[in-house]
Amino acid sequence: MNEICTSLMQFLDNSPTMFHACENAARNLRHAGFIRLSESSVWELCPGGKYYVNRGDSSLIAFRLPQTRPLGFMAAAAHSDSPSFKIRQNAEVSSPGGVVRLSVEKYGGAILRSWLDRPLSLAGRVFYKEGERICRVLIDIDKDLLFIPSMAPHLRKEVNTGEELKANIDLLPLFAQTDEKDSFNELIAQTAKIPPQDMISGDLYLYPRERASLIGANDEFLLSPRIDDLECAWCVLQGLITSGESASVALYCLFNNEEVGSGTWQGADSKFLEDTIVRICSSLDMSDDERLAILASSFMVSADNAHAVHPGHAEYYDSNELPKLNGGVVIKYNAAQKYATDGLSAAVFTRVCELAGVPVQHYSNRADLPGGSTLGHISLAHVSVPTVDIGLAQLAMHSCCELTGAHDPERLQNAMKEYFSRSLLIKDDVYSMI
Repeated sequence: MNEICTSLMQFLDNSPTMFHACENAARNLRHAGFIRLSESSVWELCPGGKYYVNRGDSSLIAFRLPQTRPLGFMAAAAHSDSPSFKIRQNAEVSSPGGVVRLSVEKYGGAILRSWLDRPLSLAGRVFYKEGERICRVLIDIDKDLLFIPSMAPHLRKEVNTGEELKANIDLLPLFAQTDEKDSFNELIAQTAKIPPQDMISGDLYLYPRERASLIGANDEFLLSPRIDDLECAWCVLQGLITSGESASVALYCLFNNEEVGSGTWQGADSKFLEDTIVRICSSLDMSDDERLAILASSFMVSADNAHAVHPGHAEYYDSNELPKLNGGVVIKYNAAQKYATDGLSAAVFTRVCELAGVPVQHYSNRADLPGGSTLGHISLAHVSVPTVDIGLAQLAMHSCCELTGAHDPERLQNAMKEYFSRSLLIKDDVYSMI
């Protein structure tokens, strides 16, 4: 097992929610010498400096400035969230059998059945009062705490024939066998190490207790929750940290809420990226015209995983484009621009992969089937630069546990290391990687 795969597995295990993923990414940035900025303070940036800024505890943007006036921005984006279930504020639900379950709400497009009959716990952030201040703390109840039981086939014959699961009935996790009121809030306060009466609110999510592991005859597959999209988030981040200096601003975005449309103040459909670029250019004493000029020599990589061909259902894929596990980076296409890739952006990123010695695969949805979308075309509405959608091939996307190739993370990191070490030079409609 290579070092890159090992570090990815640790990141997956230590990031049960988008808040933990963002904090772990920030910790790695600080270790690599990046300085935290505050959106509520004036920025004073230095040539060659490395910085990051956090928004909403779950999104961040990191960037490295060149020593001279930037030629452009070499940007990349991934997302911190994964499909799950959010705990409601009034969580406890008394249920038949003398048990307490927790009221939950679907977050994103999860494969619901995959969450049944396995140990679960919860993690997230909690807000509490401390004198006149409102403070927050991240929590992770690191134990097998919850369970969503399925119905036995003896009682419900439809259990194996695609029955519908109702979130308000079938998906409430079993929490306790007690009549004591507020035991859930007491547990949260105890975990957060705060008095129960000081707790105000929180954002808590279920997560599966499985840890990342290598499987297969030769450990060639990586099995873990939250591979979509923490695999890309980690590999792109490591590409930035390990890359060499370039003539452009190397910029990394980790956005929240992609799984629910990105329309939040910390999502790709916010002004977070646009605001950050404006502030970078302003701090470097650039005029609006100069900022627009360097944006014309900029590029964006939208990194979100791709569908590997399912070994039992190849009929759902285009027969000419069948990405495989451990086959290299996947470039994603869609004529309706749900993926932002076009001929130019595909050519630029293919050249990056060639320079890095990384194999490239291609993916389009079968022409008569709708597909998903990702960050690329959303961020284009705010920062309009050539954009390519990429990812690594995986199976069981949006399941409670997902599968990817164990050799591909190193390839993506190497491709992004090459990418962040380069600049895009445009002259007489000729595009060059320098």
